[in-house]
Amino acid sequence: MKLSQFKFKLPEEKIAMYPAKYRDESRLMVIHKSTGEIEHVLFKDILNYFDDKDVFIFNDTKVFPARLYGNKEKTGARIEVFLLRELNEELRLWDVLVDPARKIRIGNKLYFGDDDSMVAEVIDNTTSRGRTLRFLYDGPHDEFKKALYALGDPPLPPYIKRPAEPEDMENFQTIYAQNEGAVTAPAAGLHFSRELMKRMEIKGIDFAYITMHCGLGCFRDIDVEDLTKHKMDSEQMFVKANTCRIINEAKDNGQNICAVGTSVMRTIETAVGTDGHLKEYEGWTNKFIFPPYEFSLVNSMVSNFHLPLSTMLMLICAYGGYDLIMDAYQIALKEDYRFGVYGDAMLILDK
Repeated sequence: MKLSQFKFKLPEEKIAMYPAKYRDESRLMVIHKSTGEIEHVLFKDILNYFDDKDVFIFNDTKVFPARLYGNKEKTGARIEVFLLRELNEELRLWDVLVDPARKIRIGNKLYFGDDDSMVAEVIDNTTSRGRTLRFLYDGPHDEFKKALYALGDPPLPPYIKRPAEPEDMENFQTIYAQNEGAVTAPAAGLHFSRELMKRMEIKGIDFAYITMHCGLGCFRDIDVEDLTKHKMDSEQMFVKANTCRIINEAKDNGQNICAVGTSVMRTIETAVGTDGHLKEYEGWTNKFIFPPYEFSLVNSMVSNFHLPLSTMLMLICAYGGYDLIMDAYQIALKEDYRFGVYGDAMLILDK
């Protein structure tokens, strides 16, 4: 398939700038793949489509406040620094993006905080925008991380065109987030409230957790028309033995298995074996899923409504069927569904 096949007109006012007041009261479009039937309900009604011993797979990655603003030594130029990942705990080395990149050279120092209390030195240029920073901090590591994160803003995606607000750090985090390392939220999981998950437990639905630390790759523009030539950024992922046991038992027993979001789908499709069962995995994945693609494990999926030309939209089309999903997106536009990480949700059912 070609990049241009995933283009559609999305008015800016359809992109949600804020989340729904209550997580589980965003709207939910339910798509039945076998019949093409589409329903419009509230997200908390998702409970009605699942039974005892069905399994939901969640991504328990935790977002950290990755966007910082500093000043360059001597000139005082304002520089945005986006923390990507910690490279070395002892040396305080971080892989970062800087903007504007042209102003930053190896050896430059950057100062952060109202009192310039946090200082970093540029020690490597890795890409045109990427840099390695060494933070000059003498205290214990946990104290350093706390001080660093206190300076940061929630890393909202670029299409949310407003300043980050204090409540964004909570809103842009799933309620089951455990393992720190993401610079963007696994958006489909943002709709699950504690009340809804309690009701799911009472109904006998099982939960399984993977970890994929969502990076910025999903927001990067694809610059090739031939999708087979696009390379995804690598993201770190973990699949533990207990998760494999829960999911494989459900598969063997013919239960409904639901992937919550594209990060979950990419993780399990990376870790699935040739026998169709999930295997333990610790490592990195750059798996890019677009139509046509044969899925191995799940028979339902939750997703947000994604932006045109995005890798997430391509994965959803691979799972739900290109024509059905693109038609559903047109219906979503007509019915005033909200798009993006703070937007509404879609449930795709195989059976």
